[in-house]
Amino acid sequence: MARAMTDPTTQLYLISPLDVGGEFPQRLERALVAGKGLVTAFQFRVKGFDRPEQQHEAAALAEPLQAICAAHGVAFIVNDSVPLAKRLSADGVHLGQKDGDPREAREALGREAQIGVTCHASRHLAMEAGEAGADYVAFGAFFDSTTKDKGDAERPEAEILEWWSTVFEIPCVAIGGIAPANCGPLVKAGADFLAVSGAVWGADEVTAVQAFAEAIEAAQG
Repeated sequence: MARAMTDPTTQLYLISPLDVGGEFPQRLERALVAGKGLVTAFQFRVKGFDRPEQQHEAAALAEPLQAICAAHGVAFIVNDSVPLAKRLSADGVHLGQKDGDPREAREALGREAQIGVTCHASRHLAMEAGEAGADYVAFGAFFDSTTKDKGDAERPEAEILEWWSTVFEIPCVAIGGIAPANCGPLVKAGADFLAVSGAVWGADEVTAVQAFAEAIEAAQG
Protein backbone atom coordinates (compact mmCIF):
# COMPACT_ATOMS: atom_id res chain seq x y z
CA MET A 1 0.00 0.00 0.00
CA ALA A 2 2.94 2.31 0.34
CA ARG A 3 3.24 4.65 -2.61
CA ALA A 4 5.31 7.57 -3.75
CA MET A 5 3.53 10.77 -2.86
CA THR A 6 4.55 12.20 -6.24
CA ASP A 7 2.34 9.61 -7.99
CA PRO A 8 -1.04 11.30 -8.56
CA THR A 9 -2.80 8.24 -9.95
CA THR A 10 -5.61 6.75 -7.89
CA GLN A 11 -5.19 3.00 -7.61
CA LEU A 12 -7.52 0.08 -6.97
CA TYR A 13 -7.61 -1.89 -3.72
CA LEU A 14 -9.66 -5.04 -4.34
CA ILE A 15 -11.62 -6.55 -1.45
CA SER A 16 -12.60 -10.19 -1.70
CA PRO A 17 -16.18 -11.40 -1.63
CA LEU A 18 -17.04 -13.48 1.43
CA ASP A 19 -16.97 -16.64 -0.69
CA VAL A 20 -13.47 -17.15 -2.05
CA GLY A 21 -13.84 -20.81 -2.99
CA GLY A 22 -14.69 -22.42 -6.30
CA GLU A 23 -13.41 -20.44 -9.27
CA PHE A 24 -12.55 -17.31 -7.31
CA PRO A 25 -8.76 -17.78 -7.55
CA GLN A 26 -9.05 -17.79 -11.34
CA ARG A 27 -11.23 -14.67 -11.21
CA LEU A 28 -8.67 -12.93 -9.02
CA GLU A 29 -5.91 -13.82 -11.46
CA ARG A 30 -7.90 -12.38 -14.37
CA ALA A 31 -8.64 -9.19 -12.44
CA LEU A 32 -4.97 -8.67 -11.56
CA VAL A 33 -3.88 -9.25 -15.14
CA ALA A 34 -6.49 -6.77 -16.39
CA GLY A 35 -5.50 -4.28 -13.69
CA LYS A 36 -1.74 -4.46 -14.06
CA GLY A 37 -0.35 -1.17 -12.75
CA LEU A 38 -3.77 -0.16 -11.41
CA VAL A 39 -4.57 -2.85 -8.81
CA THR A 40 -1.94 -2.62 -6.09
CA ALA A 41 -3.59 -4.32 -3.10
CA PHE A 42 -6.02 -7.14 -2.32
CA GLN A 43 -7.81 -7.63 0.98
CA PHE A 44 -8.71 -11.14 2.12
CA ARG A 45 -12.05 -10.71 3.86
CA VAL A 46 -13.90 -13.82 5.02
CA LYS A 47 -16.17 -14.34 8.01
CA GLY A 48 -16.89 -17.24 10.34
CA PHE A 49 -13.28 -18.15 11.13
CA ASP A 50 -12.89 -16.15 14.32
CA ARG A 51 -11.88 -18.91 16.71
CA PRO A 52 -8.18 -19.84 16.90
CA GLU A 53 -8.90 -23.44 15.94
CA GLN A 54 -10.49 -22.22 12.70
CA GLN A 55 -7.42 -20.33 11.55
CA HIS A 56 -6.09 -23.27 9.58
CA GLU A 57 -9.30 -23.23 7.50
CA ALA A 58 -8.95 -19.52 6.82
CA ALA A 59 -5.28 -19.99 5.97
CA ALA A 60 -6.12 -22.76 3.51
CA LEU A 61 -8.47 -20.39 1.69
CA ALA A 62 -6.00 -17.52 1.80
CA GLU A 63 -2.81 -19.22 0.65
CA PRO A 64 -3.65 -19.71 -3.05
CA LEU A 65 -4.90 -16.13 -3.27
CA GLN A 66 -1.78 -14.87 -1.53
CA ALA A 67 0.37 -16.72 -4.05
CA ILE A 68 -1.52 -15.12 -6.94
CA CYS A 69 -1.04 -11.67 -5.44
CA ALA A 70 2.67 -12.30 -4.91
CA ALA A 71 3.07 -13.38 -8.53
CA HIS A 72 1.58 -10.06 -9.67
CA GLY A 73 3.31 -7.79 -7.16
CA VAL A 74 0.06 -6.98 -5.37
CA ALA A 75 -0.01 -6.46 -1.59
CA PHE A 76 -1.98 -9.14 0.27
CA ILE A 77 -3.84 -7.61 3.23
CA VAL A 78 -5.80 -9.59 5.82
CA ASN A 79 -9.03 -8.09 7.15
CA ASP A 80 -9.52 -7.85 10.92
CA SER A 81 -7.19 -10.63 12.11
CA VAL A 82 -3.66 -9.84 13.24
CA PRO A 83 -3.05 -13.51 14.19
CA LEU A 84 -4.02 -14.69 10.71
CA ALA A 85 -1.91 -11.98 9.08
CA LYS A 86 1.05 -13.11 11.18
CA ARG A 87 0.44 -16.78 10.42
CA LEU A 88 0.40 -16.08 6.68
CA SER A 89 3.27 -13.56 6.77
CA ALA A 90 0.84 -11.31 4.93
CA ASP A 91 1.86 -7.90 3.66
CA GLY A 92 -0.42 -6.28 6.19
CA VAL A 93 -3.69 -6.12 8.07
CA HIS A 94 -6.76 -3.90 7.91
CA LEU A 95 -8.33 -3.04 11.26
CA GLY A 96 -11.84 -1.90 12.01
CA GLN A 97 -12.39 0.30 15.03
CA LYS A 98 -13.09 -2.80 17.16
CA ASP A 99 -10.36 -5.02 15.70
CA GLY A 100 -7.31 -3.94 17.62
CA ASP A 101 -4.77 -1.18 18.08
CA PRO A 102 -2.36 -0.27 15.25
CA ARG A 103 0.50 -0.15 17.77
CA GLU A 104 -0.14 -3.71 18.87
CA ALA A 105 -0.50 -4.82 15.26
CA ARG A 106 2.85 -3.20 14.47
CA GLU A 107 4.49 -4.99 17.36
CA ALA A 108 3.08 -8.33 16.20
CA LEU A 109 3.67 -7.94 12.47
CA GLY A 110 6.85 -5.89 12.27
CA ARG A 111 7.97 -2.62 10.76
CA GLU A 112 7.38 -3.61 7.13
CA ALA A 113 3.71 -4.56 7.56
CA GLN A 114 1.08 -2.33 5.99
CA ILE A 115 -1.52 -1.42 8.63
CA GLY A 116 -4.77 0.22 7.64
CA VAL A 117 -7.57 1.52 9.84
CA THR A 118 -11.25 2.13 9.14
CA CYS A 119 -12.15 5.67 10.16
CA HIS A 120 -15.72 5.95 8.83
CA ALA A 121 -16.47 9.70 8.45
CA SER A 122 -14.32 10.83 11.36
CA ARG A 123 -11.40 13.19 11.04
CA HIS A 124 -10.61 12.55 14.69
CA LEU A 125 -10.37 8.77 14.24
CA ALA A 126 -8.20 9.25 11.17
CA MET A 127 -5.78 11.52 13.01
CA GLU A 128 -5.66 9.06 15.91
CA ALA A 129 -4.88 6.23 13.49
CA GLY A 130 -2.09 8.24 11.91
CA GLU A 131 -0.60 9.04 15.30
CA ALA A 132 -0.77 5.33 16.19
CA GLY A 133 1.33 4.46 13.15
CA ALA A 134 -1.23 3.44 10.54
CA ASP A 135 0.09 3.27 6.98
CA TYR A 136 -3.24 4.28 5.50
CA VAL A 137 -6.67 5.39 6.67
CA ALA A 138 -9.97 4.33 5.10
CA PHE A 139 -13.05 6.54 4.90
CA GLY A 140 -16.51 5.21 4.08
CA ALA A 141 -19.00 3.97 3.24
CA PHE A 142 -19.46 6.67 0.63
CA PHE A 143 -22.37 4.89 -1.11
CA ASP A 144 -24.78 2.03 -0.36
CA SER A 145 -22.69 -1.08 0.03
CA THR A 146 -23.09 -4.82 0.45
CA THR A 147 -19.59 -4.96 2.00
CA LYS A 148 -19.75 -2.19 4.60
CA ASP A 149 -22.28 -2.65 7.40
CA LYS A 150 -25.30 -0.38 7.28
CA GLY A 151 -24.71 0.33 10.95
CA ASP A 152 -21.49 2.20 10.19
CA ALA A 153 -21.06 5.78 11.34
CA GLU A 154 -22.41 8.70 9.32
CA ARG A 155 -21.66 8.68 5.62
CA PRO A 156 -18.65 10.83 4.68
CA GLU A 157 -18.54 13.41 1.93
CA ALA A 158 -15.79 13.47 -0.70
CA GLU A 159 -14.47 16.64 0.94
CA ILE A 160 -12.92 14.56 3.73
CA LEU A 161 -10.57 13.00 1.18
CA GLU A 162 -9.53 16.42 -0.06
CA TRP A 163 -8.89 17.60 3.49
CA TRP A 164 -6.86 14.52 4.38
CA SER A 165 -4.73 14.47 1.24
CA THR A 166 -3.99 18.19 1.59
CA VAL A 167 -2.95 18.05 5.24
CA PHE A 168 -1.40 14.59 5.68
CA GLU A 169 1.05 12.40 3.75
CA ILE A 170 -0.44 9.09 4.85
CA PRO A 171 -2.50 7.65 1.95
CA CYS A 172 -6.28 7.58 2.18
CA VAL A 173 -8.65 4.90 0.92
CA ALA A 174 -12.25 5.47 -0.13
CA ILE A 175 -14.57 2.53 0.45
CA GLY A 176 -18.22 1.59 0.23
CA GLY A 177 -20.39 1.01 -2.84
CA ILE A 178 -17.82 2.46 -5.24
CA ALA A 179 -18.36 1.76 -8.94
CA PRO A 180 -16.97 3.15 -12.19
CA ALA A 181 -20.05 5.34 -12.55
CA ASN A 182 -19.69 7.08 -9.17
CA CYS A 183 -15.96 7.08 -8.44
CA GLY A 184 -15.11 10.30 -10.28
CA PRO A 185 -15.72 12.74 -7.38
CA LEU A 186 -13.66 10.56 -5.02
CA VAL A 187 -10.77 10.48 -7.46
CA LYS A 188 -10.96 14.25 -7.96
CA ALA A 189 -11.06 14.76 -4.18
CA GLY A 190 -7.73 12.99 -3.79
CA ALA A 191 -8.41 9.36 -2.90
CA ASP A 192 -5.14 7.47 -3.17
CA PHE A 193 -6.99 4.17 -3.39
CA LEU A 194 -10.52 3.06 -4.24
CA ALA A 195 -11.45 -0.05 -2.24
CA VAL A 196 -13.89 -2.02 -4.38
CA SER A 197 -15.64 -5.36 -4.10
CA GLY A 198 -19.18 -5.78 -5.42
CA ALA A 199 -18.59 -3.64 -8.52
CA VAL A 200 -15.87 -6.08 -9.60
CA TRP A 201 -16.95 -9.50 -8.30
CA GLY A 202 -20.64 -8.91 -9.02
CA ALA A 203 -19.85 -8.43 -12.69
CA ASP A 204 -17.28 -9.63 -15.21
CA GLU A 205 -14.09 -8.81 -13.34
CA VAL A 206 -12.04 -7.95 -16.44
CA THR A 207 -14.65 -5.60 -17.84
CA ALA A 208 -15.16 -4.01 -14.43
CA VAL A 209 -11.45 -3.36 -13.82
CA GLN A 210 -11.11 -1.86 -17.30
CA ALA A 211 -14.13 0.36 -16.62
CA PHE A 212 -12.50 1.60 -13.41
CA ALA A 213 -9.30 2.37 -15.31
CA GLU A 214 -11.25 4.45 -17.82
CA ALA A 215 -13.24 6.25 -15.12
CA ILE A 216 -10.13 7.09 -13.10
CA GLU A 217 -8.32 8.37 -16.18
CA ALA A 218 -11.32 10.52 -17.13
CA ALA A 219 -11.57 11.97 -13.61
CA GLN A 220 -7.88 12.81 -13.50
CA GLY A 221 -7.78 14.10 -17.03
